[in-house]
Amino acid sequence: MPNLLLELRSEEIPARMQRKAAGDLKKLVTDALVEAGLSYEGAREYWTPRRLALDIHGLTARSADVREERKGPRTDANEKAIEGFLRGAGLSSVSEAQVVSDPKKGDFYVAVISKPGRATEEIVTDVMPGIIRDFPWPKSMRWGKASSKPGALRWVRPLQSIVCTFGPEHEETTVIPFEIDGITASNITYGHRFHAPEAITVRRFDDYAANLERAKVILDAERRKDIILHDARDIAFANGLELVEDEGLLEEVSGLVEWPQVLMGSFEEDYLSIPSEIIRLTIKTNQKCFVTRKQGEETLSNKFILVSNIQASDGGKEIVHGNGKVVRARLSDALHFWKRDQGNLPDLETLTASAAKFGLDIKKPLDQRMAKLDALDVTFHAKLGTQGARVARIQALAKELAKITGADAALVDRAAVLAKADLRTEAVGEFPELQGLMGRKYAALQGEDASVAAAIEDHYKPQGPSDRVPEDRVAITIALADKLDTLIGFWAIDEKPTGSKDPFALRRAALGVVRILLERRIRLPIITTLIAGIIDAKLLGMEKIEITREAISDLLSFFHDRLKVYLRDQGARHDLIDAVLTSDADDLLMVARRVEALTAFITSEDGKNLLAGTKRATQLLAAEEKKGTVIADGVSEALLKLDAEKELFAAISSASKDASDAVAGEDFRSAMEALSKLRGPVDRFFEDVLVNDEDAAIRGNRLALLRLIREATGTVADFSKISG
Repeated sequence: MPNLLLELRSEEIPARMQRKAAGDLKKLVTDALVEAGLSYEGAREYWTPRRLALDIHGLTARSADVREERKGPRTDANEKAIEGFLRGAGLSSVSEAQVVSDPKKGDFYVAVISKPGRATEEIVTDVMPGIIRDFPWPKSMRWGKASSKPGALRWVRPLQSIVCTFGPEHEETTVIPFEIDGITASNITYGHRFHAPEAITVRRFDDYAANLERAKVILDAERRKDIILHDARDIAFANGLELVEDEGLLEEVSGLVEWPQVLMGSFEEDYLSIPSEIIRLTIKTNQKCFVTRKQGEETLSNKFILVSNIQASDGGKEIVHGNGKVVRARLSDALHFWKRDQGNLPDLETLTASAAKFGLDIKKPLDQRMAKLDALDVTFHAKLGTQGARVARIQALAKELAKITGADAALVDRAAVLAKADLRTEAVGEFPELQGLMGRKYAALQGEDASVAAAIEDHYKPQGPSDRVPEDRVAITIALADKLDTLIGFWAIDEKPTGSKDPFALRRAALGVVRILLERRIRLPIITTLIAGIIDAKLLGMEKIEITREAISDLLSFFHDRLKVYLRDQGARHDLIDAVLTSDADDLLMVARRVEALTAFITSEDGKNLLAGTKRATQLLAAEEKKGTVIADGVSEALLKLDAEKELFAAISSASKDASDAVAGEDFRSAMEALSKLRGPVDRFFEDVLVNDEDAAIRGNRLALLRLIREATGTVADFSKISG
């Protein structure tokens, strides 16, 4: 079957856009072809800095003929209805329609519409210009003389040529010469900008990829990544070092080169006095280079690895020299930031009021930065005040949380005050990714307690589902206070996430709270804590922050949603979560423990059978309640006539008490074990007892007995929500 080759070649596409753009091209083209009636065996996308390519193999040469029967109005319908039918069917008169008789409905018109199939070349010519014009680039541009005209082509960078060939695997291919803004598709492409700028004639994908490689272009991005990674590892190993691997940087660098050449550069060892994180970010951000370290050690070496797009005649000496000059200049700046942050600020006399407000030691560099952050009235959010006000709220909330987490109150207070101080350091100003981490380093340098230093770094964590959770109690306390303050504040000003939009990362903050509480086994009444946070905000002069009970309830529901996501990711069944989670449940750790115990119970034989019996009881009870059947207020032992119902009543009385006591003691497994004793009595009850007895009093009494089953199991979960 024929294959289709498509290439869109332009000036350099930003590396961050390439992978998605290639995927978008594949989806847009294949969807359009399928919609036009074609089918294909497979398709694969490719990309380099200067091209997007698509190989579609096993594509049908022609779309199938289509025959459609469209039913119209009755033959005696009014003229307008018939005219509308003819227009919609593309017929000029009723003589072109067929008349079909229906014994019940009478005679009516039917239009038989036949659409002959179309050649693939014709379909591609029709769909490709629209796909290119409407391509979903995040940013695009116009260029050249045509750019001033309305409707001019927009592309991420100037589009230079298009390849579009079609044909069988072992025969000659043809060019599909569609045209867009003066660029006509052909079978001509070009190789490496410097090494092989000559035109290359291609027929199909195999010779296209092979010719490009001869022209110093490796089309497959994954292969470029593999070459870069293994060559970098090898060159590091040859120098007694190991590569510090970085998947994000590797992805970016592979999108910057078509013919990767891996080289090693160096800088003066004096720069190694800068923290490794700063060195790594400086070299990565500014030069897109990898760092290395001595084998088996954590500290960096003074060697870095760069990737060039040119195979230089001098072996890359000038390229290494040029990159080295830039790296040294950037590291010199970083060393300056590092040293400046450890010194005194020049305007200490203006910081005394802020220092007094937070109990800061103005002789210490990090304290000075916190005082500066407050004195400058740096805005956190227009409706939520300054960073200084936020630190005060976190400080007050952390004080209350420390009573729950068991953290040292003095250390918590100190950590809360210094947590945001590094936002005023020059290192974080240059590299915002280092906030928290630099604060920890500066705190350690000025002699802060290890728990305080750890809390400064870890209060931002976890920043995602795979990020680590703080371990130190002080860090846990500050992390909770920071996230809860954020959530309370944004709920108060009604800036909640909507759909996929979450500009303030509130879902991440809530999931962070959930993970901390569950993974560090912390009992925290969310509602009480939220209300305390609001009170603290008002005491700290934030009277404009108003949050209603409805908003608090909504925020609790938001936590429930994050809890469900977390528990499902841990393997919990959604129906078991729903069976345990009530709308007012604000102790998330207890919810998780209930789900854990219920999961173990419901997978046991006793649990399965009790679930079946309980469901039968609750369904029967619900049906009678719906009908308005009279149900006794309580069970009368005098009306228990059969041994099976007497046995069930006794079992429920015992199991309910044992389960309630176990729940009160937060021993959910024991509560489940107590309920499991109901399995036999429930089974025997339904085997031996007719609930809907003719005697209304006995019937009402037996329904009351079923209600006791529902209430007993309800102490641990709503069994009606459990599937199975």
